[in-house]
Amino acid sequence: MNRASFEIGYSVMHTTGQAFMMAFQAGGPHAQDRALEAVVYAWDQLRRIPADAHWEKPQGKNPPLAMHKRYTVAPRGTGLVLGCCTFPTWNGYPGLFADLATGNTVIVKPHPGAILPLAVTVRIARDVLREAGFDPNVVTLLATEPNDGALVQDLALRPEIKLIDFTGSTQNGTWLERNAHQAQVYTEKAGVNQIVIDSVDDIKAVARNIAFSLALYSGQMCTAPQNIYVPRGGIRTADGTLGFDEVAQAIAGAVQKLVADPARAVELLGAIQNDGVIQRIGEAAKLGRVLVESQSLEHPAFAGARVRTPLVLQLDAATDYAQFTKEWFGPISFVIATDSTAQSLDLAGSIAAEHGALTLSVYSTDEAVLDAAHEASVRGGVALSINLTGGVFVNQSAAFSDFHGTGANPAANAALADAAFVANRFRVIQSRVHVEPKAAPAVAG
Repeated sequence: MNRASFEIGYSVMHTTGQAFMMAFQAGGPHAQDRALEAVVYAWDQLRRIPADAHWEKPQGKNPPLAMHKRYTVAPRGTGLVLGCCTFPTWNGYPGLFADLATGNTVIVKPHPGAILPLAVTVRIARDVLREAGFDPNVVTLLATEPNDGALVQDLALRPEIKLIDFTGSTQNGTWLERNAHQAQVYTEKAGVNQIVIDSVDDIKAVARNIAFSLALYSGQMCTAPQNIYVPRGGIRTADGTLGFDEVAQAIAGAVQKLVADPARAVELLGAIQNDGVIQRIGEAAKLGRVLVESQSLEHPAFAGARVRTPLVLQLDAATDYAQFTKEWFGPISFVIATDSTAQSLDLAGSIAAEHGALTLSVYSTDEAVLDAAHEASVRGGVALSINLTGGVFVNQSAAFSDFHGTGANPAANAALADAAFVANRFRVIQSRVHVEPKAAPAVAG
């Protein structure tokens, strides 16, 4: 698979709309990192199971009872990996490789809008299995036309399906959780990712970092921020107080500057994956005061590509709660006026807990505020990033050091990856038989 990284990268680019650099990195090596991570966690759990054990129980003057016990790891059955249309390999590989590493067969069902990356993956997997002497049908591909919901639901409820890994909409993920009772179901669904701005040293550095996070792949990342909370009374900076409008304009200006050169912007924005995102941009534009309009850009290399710049709006926590407590997937974000940082943190924690979130970010020069943000992240069950101003962005998640998702709020019921992600994909079957004791019976003195 690693040798096919360029083939997979280009297939991710042309099916998802990611710019090539992201498609290659996230679709190739970074996805492979997540695959290897799942294998490592699976191995770590499997190695805890001994092959056998000798058991003895003293019986006083009589010889001890002795048994030989043997333990066999048994797979659960067949796994079903349901891919998404934006990150088919990065989100698909953990479940696929966790299933395989624990001995299960797997059906890979890509999203109809992003079949090729997982088709290439399955082709390679089958070749490797065949070369290693296994039946290549340990891994199979199910490619479908759009509007395949009824077929997928029928498949997901079959008794042979014992494991399901799903990335996609809350509606479909919740249906699987509630109905596929015969399977262990792992889901990643929608969430409302949030940023709390309390105080900063350098507003320009903060605005640049946030702008990049909003623009990256046109906000079509499950980790992309949506709600940006700023106290209506303004924030403290190294140069004095900045009013709410000044903070909002700093973010808006950074977004506009970032996408001002179309030739460079398209390599960051990528393209819009589907028509639903385009429609959502139009709907969101009516919600509040527009700080940055979403513009169409011409892609110099791909005529007709759907390229849109971020839409940034201003909302108020007092009047617009119903609008910003749901996910607006795509290049859509809100700068939201709150009564205070305390309200901002309360909103961030409660919305994550109730509606789900994968990321939370805070900017503050006050240690007490940072402690409060940590508490809010724990209440909301969401990963926290603190004062990101350099080359690390809240969207990014690295295998082996970042847990993607927590399983502690509605956005996901599992984390990539931890022991819980793999340990329930196998069972242990034991046998035991009487044997002669190894220890000599105790002799009374």
